[in-house]
Amino acid sequence: MKKLLVMLLAVFGLYQVQAATAPWWRWESQADGRLVCAQWAPGEGWKKFAGPFNNAGCRDLNN
Repeated sequence: MKKLLVMLLAVFGLYQVQAATAPWWRWESQADGRLVCAQWAPGEGWKKFAGPFNNAGCRDLNN
């Protein structure tokens, strides 16, 4: 029984290792309309403008 539990935990752990990178988004400032490319919101006063993208240049759309 112990071996089965250890095996199930190992399989679950390996499943969790398969992680992908976070998508990139183009963010627009609500204060002055500037656009930036980031994976997370730059702070308060920013909203998603376009995306998701697969690179830091915010040029190629993810498929």
